[in-house]
Amino acid sequence: MKMILVRKFRVLILTVFLIACTLHIMIDLLPKLEKRATRTTNEGTSDCSCSNKPSEEPHGRAKQRGRSAVQSGWPNKHTLRILQDFGSDPGSNLTSHSLEKTTGLPDRNEALKRLEQSNLNGNSGSRQLIQDWSRSRNQPGKGFSKLHALLEHPLYKVSIPDLAEEDALFNVNSDIRFNPKAAQNPEWQNEDNGDTKFSPTAETSVDSYPNWLKFHIGINRYELYSNSNPAIGNLLQDLTTQRITSVAMKSGGTQLKLIMTFQNYGQALFKPMKQTREQETPPDFFYFSDYERHNAEIAAFHLDRILGFRRVPPVAGRLVNMTKEIRDVTHEKKLWRTFFVSPANNICFYGECSYYCTTEHALCGKPDQIEGSFAAFLPDMSLAKRTAWRNPWRRSYHKRKKADWEVDPDYCEEVKQTAPYDRGTRLLDLMDMTILDFLMGNMDRHHYETFEKFGNDTFLIHLDNGRGFGKYSHDEVSILVPLNQCCRVKKSTYLRLQLLAKEEYKLSDVFAESLQKDKLTPVLIQAHLDALDRRLRIVLKAISDCIEKSGYDSVVESDLDDKNNSVTTKR
Repeated sequence: MKMILVRKFRVLILTVFLIACTLHIMIDLLPKLEKRATRTTNEGTSDCSCSNKPSEEPHGRAKQRGRSAVQSGWPNKHTLRILQDFGSDPGSNLTSHSLEKTTGLPDRNEALKRLEQSNLNGNSGSRQLIQDWSRSRNQPGKGFSKLHALLEHPLYKVSIPDLAEEDALFNVNSDIRFNPKAAQNPEWQNEDNGDTKFSPTAETSVDSYPNWLKFHIGINRYELYSNSNPAIGNLLQDLTTQRITSVAMKSGGTQLKLIMTFQNYGQALFKPMKQTREQETPPDFFYFSDYERHNAEIAAFHLDRILGFRRVPPVAGRLVNMTKEIRDVTHEKKLWRTFFVSPANNICFYGECSYYCTTEHALCGKPDQIEGSFAAFLPDMSLAKRTAWRNPWRRSYHKRKKADWEVDPDYCEEVKQTAPYDRGTRLLDLMDMTILDFLMGNMDRHHYETFEKFGNDTFLIHLDNGRGFGKYSHDEVSILVPLNQCCRVKKSTYLRLQLLAKEEYKLSDVFAESLQKDKLTPVLIQAHLDALDRRLRIVLKAISDCIEKSGYDSVVESDLDDKNNSVTTKR
């Protein structure tokens, strides 16, 4: 009797095993059968916009991890395992500090050949917006451009002083070697091999340099770029068309940012879309817990240029294929493993960062297309060191505590007596930055940077503007406290603000016209444009109140040489 029970048990075990094997085989075959059935049903219609085909030449590990995360909407087995591993991943909320090193760059001749080719493998397909927003109602008339008229105004034709050798960030006839991998920069990622270096010497023509290098060479003590520099427009085009060769996560920060490396060896900081244009920051949100907006980065570049500051690095919008242009070209396993397929059959990922990098805050495409901002990199720190300065009017970043400037009405007097604000134009430059932030509604200006080579006598770099343009129905007047307390402004800034308040140069009109040049137009909804005109009036009223209280000469600092139509500097 006992032997019979043992045999029945063995038969039962064998039967269960056979059933399990059969189920596994069916699971493996079902996607292929479904794909074959789909092809039979849709014969002659192979161009489906929802397909998620991998790139023909996947890079690195992506080739070994499967050619596609989804075929006809069915996730493969590895994707299913990723979906099961979310809760058990101990590093899902940690910032990535390690980037894989590469072996080098191609030889010089091959590099120059590549530089001569324009827009190779560019994303030439028709642009598809995630949302369909209404365009600005203030369109310029045919044959007339308010933006062109503004930039041709004498206030925008002001020349800078003649540059001495110490006033240029890089001297063209020097021994500096422009190497993206200089000093083993961990953020450099490229699939090619070799040791190409771009050298700004007389050996090669400047015209042969890539646009990102022309941008770097044009930086000087007085401006990040000039209005007349054609490389800036070409660089914006490169940011939207250059083929992405590798992707890495940027370490640090509360939200996910990716470092994109292009075929021409340039790099850009990618901030993906997290919110639609019409979504406002909820009134109960603290400024430090708000999302960063990709369209705010784009708009900040255009606004900074319209104000005549030119201190925001070039930024352009781009529609990215998350599969071919991120997942299949990344070297980072930590990034790759966060990709998954949502219940709506959209491709999603979340990466690693301090706060908003979890499945609940995943970034999802439609089905695998996502908008984002591409900000051109500044020169590598090993070539051009930068100094980070704490903003004197930095907020407390605390739910209950207030900063000193919020409780001390005479706070500016203390700042004026403290280096580097006790001399030169540093305090006036800070007022420029304050005006820019108020117009954008940006409360997150905790630091700013300058190039170390120029010491204290140089402009401020307006970086990290993703928390601007969050509210159009509210004007945060606390951002203007530095201007109200110090009552100082540059004459050139004051005159340009007055110009932008006139109907023929109306700020919202020229701003909307400038934004139309971006691939993701409309970048902002009309409510934000209307808020700009309203806030401009508030800024002018604040300056007017200061003048009435202290006198014009005490408030408006002359920085213009009217005779020579150039900027004068107090150093």
